[in-house]
Amino acid sequence: MATAEARASARVSSTASPYPANQLEPISDEHLDEQASLFDDLVQEERVNAVLNFEQVRGSTTTPFKKVMCCNRGEIAVRVFRAAHDLSLRTVAIYSHEDRLMSHRTKADEAYEISGPDITPVGAYLNVERIVSIALEHNVDAIHPGYGFLSESAELARACDQAGIVFVGPTADVIEMMGDKTLARQAAVRAKVPVVPGTPGAVEKLEDAEAFVKEYGLPVIIKAAFGGGGRGMRVVREEKELHDSFDRARSEAKQAFGNGAVFLERFIDRPRHIEVQILADNFGNIIHLFERDCSVQRRHQKVVEIAPALNLPPETRAALLQDAINLCQSVNYRNAGTVEFLV
Repeated sequence: MATAEARASARVSSTASPYPANQLEPISDEHLDEQASLFDDLVQEERVNAVLNFEQVRGSTTTPFKKVMCCNRGEIAVRVFRAAHDLSLRTVAIYSHEDRLMSHRTKADEAYEISGPDITPVGAYLNVERIVSIALEHNVDAIHPGYGFLSESAELARACDQAGIVFVGPTADVIEMMGDKTLARQAAVRAKVPVVPGTPGAVEKLEDAEAFVKEYGLPVIIKAAFGGGGRGMRVVREEKELHDSFDRARSEAKQAFGNGAVFLERFIDRPRHIEVQILADNFGNIIHLFERDCSVQRRHQKVVEIAPALNLPPETRAALLQDAINLCQSVNYRNAGTVEFLV
């Protein structure tokens, strides 16, 4: 009689994979397509066999729209759909061919693939024309961009407005203004919000950078006028570093954001990085949700957020909160937003 060990060994031998133990067996595109097709069949079967309609399952909604699309993927799309379902809203997902088995697709009431010979896995979530076309075709009332991808896209905001679809975010004009750091500085000055000494606009020539350094001294920081994430930023502590840092910052900004515009500010050593969260509606009502300290950073990227900010004098906190509201009111900001301060 074969022992248990022998039987187990035989089973392992008969099903042994041709791939090494530390290498996963690849999954073919045919297998993924088969699984996606099976999922579609199950969803369709559930819809056919459904007894209750949408309103009976989730209840009626009191919001001005009934169907929301999130033109994003993964965790943020799932969170948007969960919040929409809590409000009894129908939800629409988009996905690239490579994401056809992603969870965000299964969490929405409807899901549509954006694919094509010239569309990359990332490009599917950046294709404004296709996204708005799908939204119109399926009677979407509002589009939520999530974060990243098109979340700061004035093009999408403007396309939604032209199509009669609500863009869940600021207006296109405000996105363009606040997305350009030089214009945002000018807006802060008009709102009487204190700013660090800096160039009034983008600096195109090294001579202009040298003139700023001569007037305000060193150290200075060269910043990309567009984008974020710490890209296109160089700190200059010695005059001999200015030329190389200026060229490198412009080159990195061009590669990262498609625009090489940079500006200069006086660099503050070891400041506190305090952010104020605000919420604004379409009627000029703006509130703050207090502040958080994001001073722990690596390569100009925050690593830890502490809320509320510790050891912040009450008068400083009050001034920051009021300045954040004043700035947002001055530009007619709407939706959620963050105003960042160096303290």
